[in-house]
Amino acid sequence: MEEHAEGATVKNDPMTRKKLTVHLGEALRAARARAQWTQADVAERVGVATEVYGRMERGNLTPSVPILRALCGVLRMDADEALALESRGTAAWLKEQPAPEEESPQIRRLMRALRLMDDKQLAALSVVARTLASSADE
Repeated sequence: MEEHAEGATVKNDPMTRKKLTVHLGEALRAARARAQWTQADVAERVGVATEVYGRMERGNLTPSVPILRALCGVLRMDADEALALESRGTAAWLKEQPAPEEESPQIRRLMRALRLMDDKQLAALSVVARTLASSADE
């Protein structure tokens, strides 16, 4: 048995940890659905691989504390909700954050693809984009 804050006692067994991880995954999935984002959108904003975030949502991976805090900020989710704790109101740091910029899914996918390109590829794509933009003006 482990002693926690406020006198709570929790068994230190794998099932308790698994239940928490599964609950956290469900909370992440619900928050992502509310934001209408893909797993890749969230992963990019938090700075983890899409596969890693997917494992968190499926309840197969417990995030570190810094990653959990980043997830809560990005998804505008209170950590108490994520961890199935009784809520005492929204955290101040969560209230103070500006709302994330809304971009279309097409723009987000394009930006992810651009980040994978090298300088030559970006230069070539820039020429194509300028050509398309000038032909649209005509």
